[in-house]
Amino acid sequence: MAEPQAAAAAAKAPPRRSFRSFIWDTDTHLKSHEERVLLRKLDWSILTIGCLGFFMKYLDQGNLANAYVSGMQEDLSMYGNEYTYATVMYTIAYALMQVPSTLIVQRVRPSVWLAAMEVCWGVFTFAQAGLRSVGQLYAFRFLVGLFESSFFPVLLYLLGSWYTKTELAKRVAIFHMTAPLGAAFGGYLQAAVYENLDGTHGLAGWRWLYIVCGCMTVPVGLATYFILPDTPYTTRSKFLTATECELALKRVQDAGKAAPKPVTLQTFKRALTKWRWYAFVLGYILYGESCQASGYFGIWLKAENFSVVDRNVIPTGTKLISAFFVILWGFLSDFTGSRFAFIIIPLLLGAIPNGILAAWPASIPLKEAAFLLSSIHLMTAVFYTWANEVCADDNEERALVVSSMNGMQYAVDAWMPIVIFPQTMAPTFRRGFPATFGFVLAAILAVLLIRFLVCREEKQESKARSGEDIESAGTVTYSNGEDGEKDIKMR
Repeated sequence: MAEPQAAAAAAKAPPRRSFRSFIWDTDTHLKSHEERVLLRKLDWSILTIGCLGFFMKYLDQGNLANAYVSGMQEDLSMYGNEYTYATVMYTIAYALMQVPSTLIVQRVRPSVWLAAMEVCWGVFTFAQAGLRSVGQLYAFRFLVGLFESSFFPVLLYLLGSWYTKTELAKRVAIFHMTAPLGAAFGGYLQAAVYENLDGTHGLAGWRWLYIVCGCMTVPVGLATYFILPDTPYTTRSKFLTATECELALKRVQDAGKAAPKPVTLQTFKRALTKWRWYAFVLGYILYGESCQASGYFGIWLKAENFSVVDRNVIPTGTKLISAFFVILWGFLSDFTGSRFAFIIIPLLLGAIPNGILAAWPASIPLKEAAFLLSSIHLMTAVFYTWANEVCADDNEERALVVSSMNGMQYAVDAWMPIVIFPQTMAPTFRRGFPATFGFVLAAILAVLLIRFLVCREEKQESKARSGEDIESAGTVTYSNGEDGEKDIKMR
């Protein structure tokens, strides 16, 4: 009798936590073999394409700063606020397509849409090698921004469509980590191009940078069409079996993620009559504007007479530090299950280096350290994961909120640099750095407000469910007894 009892006890015992459960998904030991295989396939496809595409996006986006401090300023006579205006042209276009892109992929397969957009921005990145005037620069930056704008919000939407609560933040973090890595690689690439290709075939080093980046971007765009699996409801992926597609649907349904519905005017009305859109968009705008200081690191280094190579290489330290913290905040958030904690803690830490830049001390090493650490509060992955999960019960609202967060932040960013970071105030930017410090403080208050609203909504939903249970338990039903009289029963 002892052996059957021991076997029964072993069968009832919870599965042992594996080492992978501590370093990756905390519920790995609870997943079946089939589910783990599915996740590996999704990681291989979505994260590979997402990371490569986002890497190229930030490589291409950051090339303006690298080219500007490597000879473009002199070649195109950009001695006023032309650099700021070129940045603004990109930002305007980038903001315009954020919300439309997430609505378009409700009808057009994301793999088709994103592949087309990436090939187009690669072509116009390549075309910037032939710039002859500032006017052409404005036009090309606008077009690059327009085509790049779909990638980030659509990938965030796709990640939120496939992954569950214990899985999402770290994967968004890995995806977002490629942004600072792409910007950092741009600095290394420009330094290498400047030293090895400057003057080759009569072209300046900064022009070669655009040629190299364009040639790298287009193949990634083509690969997107074949590898990206779209959504659990629309996938045509050849590497997912029918059983795996069914499992993917069951996973997201069990996680409470709503199925897609047709987008109508009622969709916008439904989203805009709730607090979620307003609170998350406001909070993200304030947070996004607080991350602007690092973009002016190279300009300060140039004013301090650092070499062309140093101007491109030293700011990459900021990007690499940011990449580390993006991953750290995302993994800690998934490991602990807390989104709020790993948004508010980074903001509190980020206030320190931004406060130093706002004060602008005389010490060059102190300012350099502040620039290097100015983006340690980069926890975009956790912020978007929070929004994805709070809006999980409404697929279209989730798409609108996520895309609006990024789109509205870029809309503000389209004019904010002109006001607080005019190039004529370089390199001290006595409006800009105090403003970014103020944005960090304001973002902290906004995140506290979101936390309050989330908790209040959860309490209201809990009360509503309790009321329904009580009402159901107290319902009186009538049935005819055997003697023809009505029996009264309480449920």
